[in-house]
Order: sequence, then C-alpha cells, then structure tokens
Amino acid sequence: MTALFIDCNHQLEPVFHRVHRPDDPPIAVNTAPFSSADLPRLLAGRAICLDDHSYLPTEQVAACPDLRHVVFLGTGAASYMDIAALKGLGVTVHTIKGYGDTAVAEHTVALMFACARDLARMDRDVRAGTWKPLEGLQLLGKTLGVVGLGGIGREVARIAAGLGMTVIAWNRTPRPEIAVPQVALDELLARADVVSLNLTLSDETRGLIDARRLGLMKPGAILVNTARGALVDEAALIDALTSRRLAHAGLDVFHAEPLKADHPLARLDNVTLTAHAAFRTREASETLIRRAIDIVRGLLATPA
Repeated sequence: MTALFIDCNHQLEPVFHRVHRPDDPPIAVNTAPFSSADLPRLLAGRAICLDDHSYLPTEQVAACPDLRHVVFLGTGAASYMDIAALKGLGVTVHTIKGYGDTAVAEHTVALMFACARDLARMDRDVRAGTWKPLEGLQLLGKTLGVVGLGGIGREVARIAAGLGMTVIAWNRTPRPEIAVPQVALDELLARADVVSLNLTLSDETRGLIDARRLGLMKPGAILVNTARGALVDEAALIDALTSRRLAHAGLDVFHAEPLKADHPLARLDNVTLTAHAAFRTREASETLIRRAIDIVRGLLATPA
C-alpha cells in the first residue's frame, strides 16, 4: 500500500518534513491546488489518503478503486465526506482526536476576550484614523456556559475558572465525574453571559442552537463558536446580532467555508471572525502530523 497526503498546504508542508523521520513509512505529498474531479487521478494506485480539510465527494471516491483508507487530519471528517457511504465503498475513515484540545480552547478564550472588549472594531477604527475608545465587558465574575464537555470543553472550563468566571456546562450525556456544575441546555443559555459551543457535529446536534434557543440567551450575551458552524441556525444568529439582542459573536467556523466577503456575517460590526484556525498552532500541528504518520504506519503493518 502507498499513501498520499493529498492537500498538504504551505503551513503543514514544513511541519510534515520536520516531523517525518527516516524510519517512517514513505508518504507522497501533494501541494498543488486541485478540485474533486482530480481525485481519481491523484489517488490512482494509492491505498491511503491523508486529508487535511478537503472535500471527498462519494462519487469521486467511487472512481478511486485502489483507495482503502482516509486519514482525516482532525475530528470533523463528517463535514467533508459521507463516512457511511465511503465505508460502503470499502474505504475506512480514520480521525485524530485530542491533538488540538488546548489550542482550540485557547483560541476560544481569545475570542471571548476579543468579543468582550470589541477588539476587532477598535483595531479597524485605529487603522482608519478613528480614535474611539469603546467600553467593554469585564469577564471576571461573569458566567460562562460551556456546551459540550469533551476535551476542548473541559479545557475551556479550566481556563475560564482560572480567570475568575463562574462556569456551568451542558453535555448530551451527563458527566458526573467532571467537577463542573451541569445544567439543562435551556437553563445554561438563560444564565450565561458568554456561551461557548464545543460540540461535535452530528444529526442530533445540527441546528441545536436555533431561533428559540438563541432567544433564551441574555440580552447582551456573547456567543463563541469554535466547533462547527452548522450547530447554529445561521439566519437566526444573524437576526439576533443585527437586532443587537446578542452583543457579539466570535466565530471560527461557518456553514460554508471559506466565508465569502459579502456574507451577512462579514458585514456585521459585532462579529469577530477567524478562518477556522483555532486548532492551528505549531504544537498542535506537530502532534497532528505525528499521529497521522503513526496511523499510516499501523495500516501498512496490518495485512490487507
């Protein structure tokens, strides 16, 4: 079996070459842009595909008869491919969990501060020659509602508690072993000054934060989403931000990525936007690539 890293971008290429050791299995690297129509050509003769965050349409994967494994560099593979359909084609999808929990949690907290102090707007104003100090929100003593107590949510809760925030949480399955007060989701939304979404996307969580639940949030509350855009009803979120019922949103993820410059969210001044970069730190990237290589090693060592 041979492997191809199909979308090794300019950020990950030096990481890959830094982490890949002489005794590691050989992995070919593609750094050139491509479309889904190119997949059959690129994956001809390849049994393993390493995929950073490229879409793998089922109909194109079906035209790759040699492919047996996709190693997705992250946890959200379901946003980029139909895992069940690929399994039906004899292709197993492998994901990598936990590599970036601290990175995503730190980015989440950074967005909390950016929203609370309106940093992006003041940055834009100063660059445009406008000196307009804005009054912000002090996070000390405020209530943070953490939606999802996986590795990232627990790390967000830990950091926020260290900042002097009161932390409450909701998880789909109660986690009594975690020392964070857990309440019903509707109660969390009604009590929290800041809500952080840290859930995986599934059929059960898609659209979880809908118009009704956004309406439960405190007037002037902040919503931070570093998980998946589709957790939130986008139209309802835009309405809540446009009306200023929500003070601010910090968003690293969107329904469609990359976010277009003319998108309504990009035109609102009470939204702080980042480019799905919460997991992008040097440390997390090195761990991610190392674990991907180790998965390839294990697959190559397993008889077909």
